[in-house]
Amino acid sequence: MDVVAAATANAEMAATAPRPVATKAANPEQARATGKQFEAMFVTQMLNHMFTGLDAEDSYFGGGQAEAMFRPMLMEEYGKLIANRGNGIGLADQVTRTLLAQQEAQA
Repeated sequence: MDVVAAATANAEMAATAPRPVATKAANPEQARATGKQFEAMFVTQMLNHMFTGLDAEDSYFGGGQAEAMFRPMLMEEYGKLIANRGNGIGLADQVTRTLLAQQEAQA
C-alpha cells in the first residue's frame, strides 16, 4: 500500500468515526476547577522561567542541590496561590467560559 492510499484510508476512517458526545449537561463547578488548575499551571511555568536566570547566590537559600531540586515545587505552590487569590490573573475565567461553551455545543 502506498503512502497516499494509506493517508486517504486514514482520513476516511477519521471522517466516519463516531464523535464523542457529552452524556450530561455542562458542569460549571468542574469547569471552574479545571480553569483554576490550568491557570495555576500556567503561572507556575511563568515563574519557573522568571527564576531560571537567577544565580544560586542570589536565590532564597544560597543555592545548592537541594534548592535546585525543591525550587520547582516552590514555584508550583506560588502558582497555586496566585491562581486561587481573588481572580488570579484572569485566565481561569477565560478557560471556564471556553469549556462551558464547548460542553454546551456538544450537548
